[in-house]
Amino acid sequence: MNLLEIKNTKPLLYFLIFAMVVGFIFYWRVGVEENPGDYRVKKGNYRLEDGQFDQAIKEFEAALAQNDSHVFAHLGLAIAYLQLGDDDKSIQEFNRTIELDPNLAVAYADRGILFDRAGKYQEALHDYKRALALNAEVLEGPGWLWRFLRNVDEKPPAIADRAKYLEAELQKPPEKRLLKMPDEDEKQQMYKVNG
Repeated sequence: MNLLEIKNTKPLLYFLIFAMVVGFIFYWRVGVEENPGDYRVKKGNYRLEDGQFDQAIKEFEAALAQNDSHVFAHLGLAIAYLQLGDDDKSIQEFNRTIELDPNLAVAYADRGILFDRAGKYQEALHDYKRALALNAEVLEGPGWLWRFLRNVDEKPPAIADRAKYLEAELQKPPEKRLLKMPDEDEKQQMYKVNG
């Protein structure tokens, strides 16, 4: 092989390496599904993160068409409906998620947020405590990398912080309670697990 032949094969070699990388990424994103519907749930989670709640609902519903017992599709639907203000559909989906997996801490945490926003503080506190009992680590709130990527300076309040605050406020006489703080409440983040 002479020098000219070697130079002519470099573009082909680069193309083959590029094609292998793209093929691997495609296989990793699309081809690997532990459970039917996993790919659509991943897409739905991306839509949730981007605030595209109607698109997220379509993805989660597509996942449920493949697997009507997909826990994380139900969880994703519940979060999307909550973000859109449809509390009735949201509570149905949270309840279905918990029915399918009674030990999923994030489902209790997020349902607690729904109750909290609806002014059902006892129910919220109950769900927060249940979530913390199941998995306190998951519920610490977003880490620094998540905050960095989304340009969020302050760490949003964690479930443990809100539960502690609610418990203290609920022990006070009703006229002395401060249960809603709109500026702080808006910072509360939903929890999800990439299923």
